[in-house]
Amino acid sequence: MEQTEGGTVMNNKLKPRRPLREKHYWEEWTGRIYTSICVVFLIVVMFSIVYFVASKGLSTFFQDGVSLREFIFGKTWNPTGEPGVYGALPFITGSFTTTLLAALIASPLSLCAALFMTEIVPGKGKKILQPAIELLSGIPSVVYGFIGLSVIVPMLRSIFGGPGIGIAAGCLVLSVMILPTVTSIMADALSALPKGLRESSYALGATRWQTIYRVIIPTVLPALLTGIVLGMARAFGEALAVQMVIGNAPHVPTSLLESASTLTSVITLSMGNTTMGSVHNNALWSMALVLLVMTFVFVILVRLLERRNRV
Repeated sequence: MEQTEGGTVMNNKLKPRRPLREKHYWEEWTGRIYTSICVVFLIVVMFSIVYFVASKGLSTFFQDGVSLREFIFGKTWNPTGEPGVYGALPFITGSFTTTLLAALIASPLSLCAALFMTEIVPGKGKKILQPAIELLSGIPSVVYGFIGLSVIVPMLRSIFGGPGIGIAAGCLVLSVMILPTVTSIMADALSALPKGLRESSYALGATRWQTIYRVIIPTVLPALLTGIVLGMARAFGEALAVQMVIGNAPHVPTSLLESASTLTSVITLSMGNTTMGSVHNNALWSMALVLLVMTFVFVILVRLLERRNRV
């Protein structure tokens, strides 16, 4: 502060900012380097997994001489025979059947639950119902399998007769498992919808139900389909819960009440009993490759739906 004839003048002497700029500079470069290392590490891990599974799975056809046509469309699985027969169609059919039926059961229930939480009772839905449904996602799959074995299988046995285990029990357990995931994604998509869209519909004289099925659902349809695809991806890769209730029979089922098996079930049951590098072991890796390819298909579908939703 300096005194002058006209009064007091504040002499603001600015401190040098160079050390602060250097600090921010090094912080920025540290963050960039750390982020780049993490990204490169993730890419390396991803390509390593794909390379390992693909190399082991393709060796069944290129080294062991198993026919790809026989593997995909063969109905007989007998790896211990002389010679061994490696037809994976029963397991592929079981995986697709349980996944599709689970999606058909869970999708309308999830949509109704999401609409109820966001459109009917939005206050209680966000505070009570949505957190309760999201908690269901954290329940271990073995718990779902045990409940299915204790509740669903006896129920099917008492209604339809027979052992009760089979495709029907498996798809019911899977539908309950993917219900929280699909519901949460649908609820988030409905909550993100602009309020002006609803208000415009009401201003034109539409009722709440007309607004829901003529305006809201068509607008967020790609996001709703994304939730269904993600639920199917989880159902397709589920092993333990389905393994407990499906029966694990290596044949193509002709009824929903018949025992069947899935790709994940046969892999988890047989991988520990095989020798690394044997034909049987490589055939199991080929099933894992099928699961990996289907995962990529689900991811591509999700990306396409997200792109459509942005448009």
